Amino acid sequence: MAASMASQAVARGLRGASAKYLFLDKFKCAGVSSRRWLNLQEYQSKKLMQESGVTVQRFYVADNPPDALQAAKRLNAKEIVLKAQILAGGRGKGVFSSGLKGGVHLTKDPSVVGELASKMLGYSLTTKQTPKEGVEVKTVMVAEALDITRETYFAILMDRACNGPVMVGSPQGGMDIEEVADKSPELIFKEVIDIFEGVRDDQALRMAANLGFKGPLERQAADQIMRLYDLFLKVDATQVEVNPLGETPEGQVVCFDAKISFDDNAEFRQKAVFAMGDMSESDPTETEAAKWDLKYIGLDGNIACFVNGAGLAMATCDIIDLHGGKPANFLDLGGGVKEKQVYEAFKLLTADPKVEAILVNIFGGIVNCAIIANGITKACRELELKVPLVVRLEGTNVQEAKRILSESGLPIVAANDLDDAAKKAVAAITRK
Repeated sequence: MAASMASQAVARGLRGASAKYLFLDKFKCAGVSSRRWLNLQEYQSKKLMQESGVTVQRFYVADNPPDALQAAKRLNAKEIVLKAQILAGGRGKGVFSSGLKGGVHLTKDPSVVGELASKMLGYSLTTKQTPKEGVEVKTVMVAEALDITRETYFAILMDRACNGPVMVGSPQGGMDIEEVADKSPELIFKEVIDIFEGVRDDQALRMAANLGFKGPLERQAADQIMRLYDLFLKVDATQVEVNPLGETPEGQVVCFDAKISFDDNAEFRQKAVFAMGDMSESDPTETEAAKWDLKYIGLDGNIACFVNGAGLAMATCDIIDLHGGKPANFLDLGGGVKEKQVYEAFKLLTADPKVEAILVNIFGGIVNCAIIANGITKACRELELKVPLVVRLEGTNVQEAKRILSESGLPIVAANDLDDAAKKAVAAITRK
């Protein structure tokens, strides 16, 4: 059975929310999974790099036009770049609700920066990656614009196959690295880092040479590589990706743009970094779900899916679609679930006005079905559930779970398997 549009949307959402991938060579990818995706604005990432001695463009941040104008004057640069700070890509080709075109502007006249900022700040910027209504711009970055004579790609990431960090680089930067790996795999270079020893000087110099830096720039690039590794360790990163790591006509090696992914398990000792996280552009329901270690993806149907595991979620979406229904969302409980999480999950699902039925589909491996059942009965009573509820449970302690549900006196529809559950959920809506 071909995957439904709903399950494809779930897959895209999960890739965005819980995993990032970097192509290492022609044959494999390294996945870095995380519980919650920490989102940092461009200027925040650059600030972290600056603090570790990595060379970036001089910049200031402003949240009002007068401050943006003063920042441009303080830079005293030959050319200035003004960038709207939102998390979505495609800013350069975006359009503001003020009518201004482009979220990135270059100018040699500092006096126009204030006027440009006045058409950015407080207005919504719409790009290919934002919602239709766009995202409100609250800050702008005013930076020195530098010419780039050559662009390279460099990254450090955790690789399971190597049981530790790996450096990956290419002399072809400023473009999609997966495309380079596909068309010119010989231009992808990899260095395995000994986690106890760190990046050796000869490794950094070899990578710099492979990136195409020559003469004094080779030493300079190697120093930047070692500082980027220091940053990688310092902030408990799972990935630091610099694209491009560029060379200027003046003979400088500069980190022009970077993405940093963090290990969410280190949040307890990286409080300052995680406090920088910008959740203002995230879906409010997804943000609330993340507070309870739940993964939520909103869809456009009317049957809420309450599952454990992404694969089961997509299968549930597909079989609902097969029987003529449309998933409204799916909510993934994950592993070590507690009753409180089940209750909070039901609060999220019932708050969606599109939801006309709820399908619970749990396969209890490490999940105890009895905990799920207790959470369901508590939620049904306290939230006074008004929509039909279909429940399919299998696995650990399932008989106890079924007893709890059957003796609850609640109008819960039991299902024998996933196919039966989907049919009953679709039928419940049809009868309404």
